[in-house]
Amino acid sequence: MAKQANLYSFPDTTSLAPALRAYVISCQEAGIARHGVFKVGISGGSLPKTLAQALLPEPSSEADTVKWDKWEVFFCDERAVPLDHEDSNYALVKKELFNKIPAGSPQPTIHPIDTGYLDDAQELADQYEQVLVRSFASRDSVKLPIFDLLLLGSGPDGHTCSLFPGHELLRETSAWVAPIEDSPKPPPRRVTLTLPVVTHAVRVAFVATGAGKKDIMKEIFEGDSGLPCTLVNMGTGERCSWFVDAAAVEGVSYPRRPFSL
Repeated sequence: MAKQANLYSFPDTTSLAPALRAYVISCQEAGIARHGVFKVGISGGSLPKTLAQALLPEPSSEADTVKWDKWEVFFCDERAVPLDHEDSNYALVKKELFNKIPAGSPQPTIHPIDTGYLDDAQELADQYEQVLVRSFASRDSVKLPIFDLLLLGSGPDGHTCSLFPGHELLRETSAWVAPIEDSPKPPPRRVTLTLPVVTHAVRVAFVATGAGKKDIMKEIFEGDSGLPCTLVNMGTGERCSWFVDAAAVEGVSYPRRPFSL
């Protein structure tokens, strides 16, 4: 039987945050051991605020240290808007997380989209794919990039990144970054990591909190559906972990696991 995704449930985000921190740091250390850096993809939505709660507190020990200067940060999806626009994932993550890293502390390397191509989603995607190619290896030497960790959220419709239920992009097999011109959620023009890239990551962590998520969580974990989040679960198995609060999984029968590293 195929190994399944890990579901870790906590009473609230206050108790979720330290576990998420420990998980991210373990992925960080594994990435640094592998290739000297930590290659991580981050999504938008409510995730950056929870990440800030997890990652910004002072370390309790050397082993508990977030080594920001080793982080190489990419965006799992991005909207075709200026980097200071309220819809920009870059702007959101910067505001909620990176701007709050104390001045004078080590800083991460961040890879935003090239806003010179906002009017051409295909070219915007191609240019961002080239950013990945330069970081991960040339296209002719690796079929897909291997992220150390992708930090994802789930929309109320079960979408993740800018991969939406029933969308033709779910069938993309060769591109690393793909354009979307008809996002059912505004803004319509975006770029996103493709499903093969997401499922190729060493580790994937979803963060889902709040009672507003319980209906879609039930469908993701109990329904026989082609929801993007379900497809990620199926494609990654035990490499995928969900960090949720109790409200988000109320009524969900999928077994929880005690959190441990």
